[in-house]
Amino acid sequence: MKSFSESYKKAGVDVTAGYEAVRLMKEHIARTNISGVLSGIGGFGGLFEPDLTGIEKPVFVSGTDGVGTKLKIAFLMDKHDTVGIDCVAMCVNDIICCGAKPQFFLDYIAVGKNYPEKVATIVSGIADGCVQSGCALIGGETAEMPDFYPIDEYDLAGFAVGVVDKKKIVDTSSQKAGDVLIALKSSGVHSNGFSLVRKVFAINEKNLAEHFDELGSTLGEALLTPTRIYVKPVLKLMESVTVKSVSHITGGGFYENIPRSLPEGISAHIAKKDVKQLPIFDLIARTGHIPERDMFNTFNMGVGMIISVNAEDADKAVDILNGAGEQAYILGELVNSEEGVILD
Repeated sequence: MKSFSESYKKAGVDVTAGYEAVRLMKEHIARTNISGVLSGIGGFGGLFEPDLTGIEKPVFVSGTDGVGTKLKIAFLMDKHDTVGIDCVAMCVNDIICCGAKPQFFLDYIAVGKNYPEKVATIVSGIADGCVQSGCALIGGETAEMPDFYPIDEYDLAGFAVGVVDKKKIVDTSSQKAGDVLIALKSSGVHSNGFSLVRKVFAINEKNLAEHFDELGSTLGEALLTPTRIYVKPVLKLMESVTVKSVSHITGGGFYENIPRSLPEGISAHIAKKDVKQLPIFDLIARTGHIPERDMFNTFNMGVGMIISVNAEDADKAVDILNGAGEQAYILGELVNSEEGVILD
């Protein structure tokens, strides 16, 4: 007998909608299948057998995150096919900072009302992010929670697990004055700082549809641009160059994130004029009268990831990253200092 409860449906939870959502998302999940996937969706746990060939001492690295209030933009635009990329990106971009290769991802989608087509669209973005990062989507959960979320809203979170050989974990303690910082261009605001963004623009459907020449798009299109996933280019770089640290620039901007990957007594020296800021950040600062210090302390400012390497490897590293499809450039250097970040 197929599961169904009329009483539960009257309370706001339609289990048959959940079954339909699973049916619709199967084709997207199938795109993420890689060697190691042992189970399909529908079981109580996702099974994955990692290929540990050539890895002497495997270390598993995990990361978890959500999309945050960027989802409010998706709700207003009724566009749900890219926020899944953000969810994956915020997790896999974290674990790559340790040198780990992502293996699998699980998602959690909580909805006020389960609209199967919408849920499947969200999962299509998650699958896109998994494909971009080379990991498998092996499971997840969709929870229908009436009276907890508005019927047209949802929350989205997930986590990723990667693996790295212990001897290849990025050794941030090896950094020294004179090492060079390399910037990887971001795709936009990514998935941080949206509470401030929404306040600055007093976001609504009308101004999201406004076109800005400096952006080359509407405000909504610019803000909803998905977070760039840096996994494959950074892994490629690590094959040829000794990477001494990787900083994922998220909430907290430069001032919070760069010091997380620096040893005591070493600081990052960056000239503000060398940061290739994207137009969206100029627009945010101008519209909201946001001080420059606050901008660099909240947003990525056009730099989604910062990598440090030996000075003699800097040009080679930039060439490898650009050859892998990134827009990389030398941003600054490490100095002896206790400040953490020196922006001048």
